[in-house]
Amino acid sequence: MDKIKQEQILIFLSLVAIISIAWFSILNGMMHFSFAAAAAMWAAMMVAMMLPSAMPMIMVFSAVNRKRADRSTAIVPSWIFATGYLIVWLSFSLLAAGTQIVLHSLALLTPELAIVNPVISGAVLVAAGIYQFTRVKNVCLKNCQTPMDFLAVNWREGRLGALLTGIKHGIYCLGCCWFLMVLLFVAGVMNILWIAVITGFVLVEKLVPIQWIRHAIGLLLISLGIFLFIRAF
Repeated sequence: MDKIKQEQILIFLSLVAIISIAWFSILNGMMHFSFAAAAAMWAAMMVAMMLPSAMPMIMVFSAVNRKRADRSTAIVPSWIFATGYLIVWLSFSLLAAGTQIVLHSLALLTPELAIVNPVISGAVLVAAGIYQFTRVKNVCLKNCQTPMDFLAVNWREGRLGALLTGIKHGIYCLGCCWFLMVLLFVAGVMNILWIAVITGFVLVEKLVPIQWIRHAIGLLLISLGIFLFIRAF
């Protein structure tokens, strides 16, 4: 087995282990109302939900990196690129945790950490659905769907370059998926079924580069939002 295949297998198994630990943390989690605990909870969720969809990009980075190393270019560990990606989502975790604490202090969340007011929940769903049709969503999603194209345009040499490239990928990924993560406040932050459904949405969007899927998800979210409006009134 050549070095590239060996490294790919090792990286794949490492990512699967990290994702599994994150999901285990979610499944065994409790309701947290301190900022530190909420941030840890959100960090585990972001790793569990977003790292699976980033695996193709990380694997392609590893393969390209190894081939460049074979041409006497110094190899950069793939975990540096992955760290850059996770820095973005862990930063989002801090923002989400802060939002959760504020909403909870204002009595706007149920004990399950879902938005109390169905009208607000409906508005969030409709807004998330509309975002699926925006140019920003489209540009960010395309950069996530095409690892080779992304790396060809954004590759930077060295460890710092790998970290910055990972951060840039994370930013595109955040631009693509942040509104889907906000939907966690609609059905409950620790609603395992909702977490799994959103994770599925993200995976399908990124791994199946067909535009109508993005639009179908948008229409579904808008329909659910309208349903909540109707039920509320």
